[in-house]
Amino acid sequence: MASLVLISHLLCPYVQRAAIALAEKGVPFEKIYIDLAAKPDWFLKISPLGKVPLLRVPQADGGEAILFESSVIAEYIDESQPGPKLHPDDALTRARHRGWMEFGSSILSDLWALETTKDAAVFEEKRNAITEKFGRVEEVLGDGPFFAGAGFSLVDAVYAPIFRYFDTFDAIVELGIFTDYPKVRAWRAALAARPSVREAVTPEYSQLLHAFLQKYEAYMLTLAR
Repeated sequence: MASLVLISHLLCPYVQRAAIALAEKGVPFEKIYIDLAAKPDWFLKISPLGKVPLLRVPQADGGEAILFESSVIAEYIDESQPGPKLHPDDALTRARHRGWMEFGSSILSDLWALETTKDAAVFEEKRNAITEKFGRVEEVLGDGPFFAGAGFSLVDAVYAPIFRYFDTFDAIVELGIFTDYPKVRAWRAALAARPSVREAVTPEYSQLLHAFLQKYEAYMLTLAR
């Protein structure tokens, strides 16, 4: 049977979640990149929301099933593929992990505004919001190195792409978001060292993100070191 196919975009953090989950499970897959500014017709026909990621799952009869939404894709990968479990077996703990995954999505929403706004007041509002949210994360982190301790989980797959943004942002301006959060800083470092995380993007990721900031004339660039 053909391999899984992940429909992707070069900068999408949600695609990275799925790619990290696939790598952590040791599942071979093909990645196809599309331009979200010029979505191909074949993509629009199979994507109900017109968004990435999509996972094309080959079927025994030669057809394929299409999965959309990153959390759905990640959980399917964990449930259907061999390899280490990325979600807890305990229902309550699993639900708690899902909650923190959604919390990560809320941080991504704030990040979108932080990186695209031209307005100083909006920038500061979002910087403060993200800082406060990571303060909540700091409160729930244990001894690490990952969210739930020694084992890598889907929560880690959600936050790794968030931290990746700051690898580029840090070269532009000191935002101070993680200054008071030693557990978050240690978690960020542990995720950055993970092969599945490093390989979830192409080598030119940082340059592409910087070009994205320039396209939006982001206020952040006016604060360049």
